[in-house]
Amino acid sequence: MTSPAPATTRAYRRLGVEERRTQLLDAALDLFAHLPPEDVSLDDVAEAAGVSRPLVYRYFPGGKQELYEKALRSAADELEECLAEPRTGPPTGHLARIVDRYLAFVDSHDAGFSALLRGGSVAETSRTTAIVDEVRRAAAEQILRHLGAEQPGPRLRMMVRTWIAAVEAASLIWLDERKQPPAPELRDWLLDHLVALVAATAATDPETARTFRALLDREPPDGPAATLARRIEAALGPAAGPTP
Repeated sequence: MTSPAPATTRAYRRLGVEERRTQLLDAALDLFAHLPPEDVSLDDVAEAAGVSRPLVYRYFPGGKQELYEKALRSAADELEECLAEPRTGPPTGHLARIVDRYLAFVDSHDAGFSALLRGGSVAETSRTTAIVDEVRRAAAEQILRHLGAEQPGPRLRMMVRTWIAAVEAASLIWLDERKQPPAPELRDWLLDHLVALVAATAATDPETARTFRALLDREPPDGPAATLARRIEAALGPAAGPTP
C-alpha cells in the first residue's frame, strides 16, 4: 500500500545575507505598520517571513527592539521620499502632491503610524524619537523651500513646524474617524491651513510678508491661495462701517 504524500510545507529558499535581512525587515515593517509595536512578537515576524525564530535573532541579535528601530528607520526613509517634489509650477501644487503622498503613507501604515506619533510604546527609545524628529525636520525644510524661503527667520520656521504638528494631529484624528473626510478633502483643508498661517504670520513679520507676496506672485488666479482669500471675503461679508 502506498504511503500518503507528506503534507506540503512552505518552500524554504536560501538567500544571501542582505536579501534575507531585507526580507525580514519587510515582514517586520508590514506588521509594525498595522499593529502597535508591543503587539508584535518575533514569532509573528518569523511566521510572516516563513523562517524560524532563531534565524530572526541571527540577523537581529538585539531582538524585537533592534528590528523595530530598523523597521522605523526604513519607514522614515520612505516618508522622507514622499517629501521630495520638483519645484516646478505653482507652490501650492507642489505642496498638494506632498500632502497627497503623506496621507497615502498614513493610510497604508495605519495603526503603526498612530502608535509611533502618540508615543508611550514600550518600544519607544531616544533612538526612535530621534528618527521621528529627523523626519519632522526634513519635512520643515522641504515646506520652507517650496514656500520660497531659502533662509527663513525664527517666526517663519516656527510657523511651518506648527503646521507640521497640526498635520500630524489631523492625521491621527483622521484615522480615529475611519478616514473621513476623504483624503482629497483633508488635503485641501490642510493646504488652506498653511496658506492662512502664512498670511497671519505675514501680518506681523516682514520676512514672512515678503515670502507670502512672492508665493502669491507664483500662484494662478484660481489657485488654492486666491480661492481661500475669496472664500474668507465671502464668509465675512461686507465690512462693517464705523458706528455713528
